[in-house]
Amino acid sequence: MYEPIRTKSVHAMADPGDFPHRSREEELDIQLAGHLAALLAVTDELGMGEVGDRIADQVARLRGTPPARHAGRTDAPTVALHRRAHALAGRALVVAASRADTAAAILAAEQMDAHTAAISAATTPAAPARLVGAL
Repeated sequence: MYEPIRTKSVHAMADPGDFPHRSREEELDIQLAGHLAALLAVTDELGMGEVGDRIADQVARLRGTPPARHAGRTDAPTVALHRRAHALAGRALVVAASRADTAAAILAAEQMDAHTAAISAATTPAAPARLVGAL
């Protein structure tokens, strides 16, 4: 009733030897390096050179080569950059924790704290100055 299929299906599983596979650790290294490289770009844009050097060292350790650094400035407000850096540091922290990379996890947590403080300082209105002896 039906004619048999004569060609291979496009939905058939690929031969396992057709393409290279990476281990879970390699995939996590790639993810962590990507998040840290993005954090490095925002950190450089904020002008945080010393912290940027520490992040660049971690990226170099994960990738095996130092990252390209470009301090391209945008017109983004500083608070928005700190929020972006905080989010990127959070992503890096999650991946670093899952691969048990203590050095990267500590660096990411420190960056989350630093950017949280910067956001808080920028968005909290300054208290009015009080005169000494005034009621």
